[in-house]
Amino acid sequence: MARKRRFWNYPRPNKGVVQRWLPSWRIVLGTLLTGAALGAGLFVAAWSTTTIPDNLDSVNQQATTVYWANGKEMGTFAEQKREKIALADLPPYVGNAVVASEDDTFWTNNGIDVKGIARAAVNNLKGGQRQGASTLTQQYVERTRLDTTTSYAGKAREAIISLKIAQSIPKEEVLEGYLNTIYWGRGTYGIQTAAQEYFGKDAKDLTPSEAALLAGIIPSPVNWDPSVNLDQAKVRWERSIDRMHAQGYITDQEFSDAEFPKFKEKKEATNTRGGQKGYLLQAVRKELVASGQFAEEELDTRGLKITTTIQPKLQKAAVEVEKSMHEDGTYGKASKKARMSLVSIDPQTGAVRALYGGPDYVKQALNTATDDVVQAGSTFKPFTLIGALEKGHTLDERLDGNSPKIFPEANNGEDWEVPNFGGEDWGSSIDLVKATAHSVNTAFVELNQEIGPETTIDVAKRAGIREDEDYPLSTGLSNVLGVDSVRPIDLARAYSTIAAGGYRTTPHVVDKVETLDGTVVYEGPTSQEREFKPQDIAAATYAMTHVVEEGSGTEAQALGRPVAGKTGTSNDNKSAWFAGFVPQLTTVVGLRQYEKLDLEKGLMSGQAEIDDFGEYPEITGGSWPVQAWTDYMQIATEGMDVEEFPEYVPPTPTYSPTPSETPTPTEETTVEVPDVVGQNVASATNALQRLELVVRTQAQNSDQPKGTVLQMSGAGQTVPVGSTITLVVSTGQPEEPEQVVVPDVVGQPKTTAEQIMRGDALKPATTEEYSDQPAGTVIATDPPAGTSLPVASTVTLVVSRGPEPEDDGNNGGGNDPTPTEEPTSSPTPTDGTGTDGGDNGGGNGIFGSADSGG
Repeated sequence: MARKRRFWNYPRPNKGVVQRWLPSWRIVLGTLLTGAALGAGLFVAAWSTTTIPDNLDSVNQQATTVYWANGKEMGTFAEQKREKIALADLPPYVGNAVVASEDDTFWTNNGIDVKGIARAAVNNLKGGQRQGASTLTQQYVERTRLDTTTSYAGKAREAIISLKIAQSIPKEEVLEGYLNTIYWGRGTYGIQTAAQEYFGKDAKDLTPSEAALLAGIIPSPVNWDPSVNLDQAKVRWERSIDRMHAQGYITDQEFSDAEFPKFKEKKEATNTRGGQKGYLLQAVRKELVASGQFAEEELDTRGLKITTTIQPKLQKAAVEVEKSMHEDGTYGKASKKARMSLVSIDPQTGAVRALYGGPDYVKQALNTATDDVVQAGSTFKPFTLIGALEKGHTLDERLDGNSPKIFPEANNGEDWEVPNFGGEDWGSSIDLVKATAHSVNTAFVELNQEIGPETTIDVAKRAGIREDEDYPLSTGLSNVLGVDSVRPIDLARAYSTIAAGGYRTTPHVVDKVETLDGTVVYEGPTSQEREFKPQDIAAATYAMTHVVEEGSGTEAQALGRPVAGKTGTSNDNKSAWFAGFVPQLTTVVGLRQYEKLDLEKGLMSGQAEIDDFGEYPEITGGSWPVQAWTDYMQIATEGMDVEEFPEYVPPTPTYSPTPSETPTPTEETTVEVPDVVGQNVASATNALQRLELVVRTQAQNSDQPKGTVLQMSGAGQTVPVGSTITLVVSTGQPEEPEQVVVPDVVGQPKTTAEQIMRGDALKPATTEEYSDQPAGTVIATDPPAGTSLPVASTVTLVVSRGPEPEDDGNNGGGNDPTPTEEPTSSPTPTDGTGTDGGDNGGGNGIFGSADSGG
């Protein structure tokens, strides 16, 4: 009896070692036929259920609208320019130029390109750069029937519709629709308006060369516009004209006569971009394109709703402040070549609230607030101060404030003589608070020498100052005097890092982007990154408040609230700054004067000494810039809670003399304390004891070798013999998490309490409960005040919702609202250890002469 055949007949009998496991031809053929039948069935089903949609009309022609932070319209992108024209009114080579460039099989294909689809599929499966295979008909369908689609299912539906359209609509109608809907850059849609925009003529009068140029830039009209990238435009033109000739759309003579055509230059702005709106709209566009989520064409055609962070009241205040230096009166009249820059940033989120980069975008396209670079002057001194605090220095340390002071071999091996502003002497022993308040050059250069100028640059980068190969930041001793140049927006970012207690944010002008249906597709970067310890920033901020209380920024006292900041004046008064902040807002005002400025010719170049104007005998950071800052901030802080900076607690005395049993009437003997940081504690102790100093040690966890001196008191100071010097010595054990104590914020408003928590390096969260306290008042914290927690721990603020509503009896007492926890509205800080202050997109530093100290 014959053996019954099994369904799964593997391994097959009477076959070789390999063949016994290979499928038979019956299995292979059956599988192929089954797959084909399934594919055909799916195609038939899709074909029968897919219909040709009606024309979308203007679905891809919606203008993108940009709004102020208060929701009012600021302006639009790509004012629509469209004028339809019949294909029959065009020379044949105009439409065929597009055919030759975009789809050379258009007149003969059935609406799709099977070979192109297969080629693109193989490439995409291999992981290559993503490719498409859309025919001109498919592009027509996408633009007029379906809107943009990128999914495989969407592309399949698009292909079926293209097949049906190829069967039911004449090719000439498809080409005409395509020519009249495609975007050609410069805000133009369709061949007619493109011809007028690029060549100043109607499409019916285009030459073969002009048609070839337009056809060539279709894939990327913004980037390949001949005004933007002439070389690429020529490459694309040559490709198009060659194809037109090869496919028989122009004669041999026309091909021989073809030359790259003359074109009209792109208009960078129109009157609708005049005044401040042009700068702000361009900043929005630049930011969104740089994010990588939006293409130029998409911003012009997708119909997006963009809400900015710019507050119109503050922007208007910035404009009025700038006008004050050009009008007759107390603060006028400045040179026409002088330019103010103003940047105002929320330090907690990085949201730019006002951005003044010029008087009129149409007349002056350069945004001096974001794209200009100017010597920073003494605004760099706080970076040196913070670097010193990080290395264990304290504000009560004494430095030489006399002028001038010689620094041997500090200038390329030669002695460097450093003067103070105005040659003023401040004494041979001043502390860092006084040195900061009065911007004492000699003291800060001495401090920079002690910590190393590379530390100053490291702090500047971590705070937010960018650099690039064109404008590197110098590592010479003079960098503390602001010889490097910065963009005003970068300086504002760096000072916002200080205002936020050491947390760096990313400046941005876009709050969110929504589609036409209200879907949020982009939100501005509001996250924080911790760069500095709160206690170091608290000390630096304390010193910077004395700039306003007793130094060059006293005009800012008129604000009537705590203010910290720093003035800056470059050598020869070529730039003047005031960079200041309150806890909720950072504002930088910069002033410079161009050597040459002719807006009619588009000429802005060189730096000149700022001419005196108004009541000021000379223009320094402590003159008009601090006055302008104060005038602006008085408007910006209207209705804003008055908040204090994080409390600065001075360190304990660095040394104390050892009392003797019997007072000695003789003169006290003093010694200079050597710096023993980095040495082994044994050798450091011996060196100090040989000077008759008393040594006290404190242990501190550290990854440094056990016994290494990490910090010390009194280094470089002259102290009495017998004084106690404290050495902080490494245990060789990893550092324990830094602890902070939960502050008492009960009774404070919610926003104030959140600010205090963030200032103490804690993350605030909120929940609400009914109470007899006013709504919005903090009634408790979890954990309670006084609890010790690791840095960056979350503390929940229990916020009053006001008195509980009385039950009217209708609901049985069971339907009153239940308090629910809500997330904090502020961003969550995260630890960060990077030294790069940004994405290195901008230059910050032409090496120059020393800062004047203003």
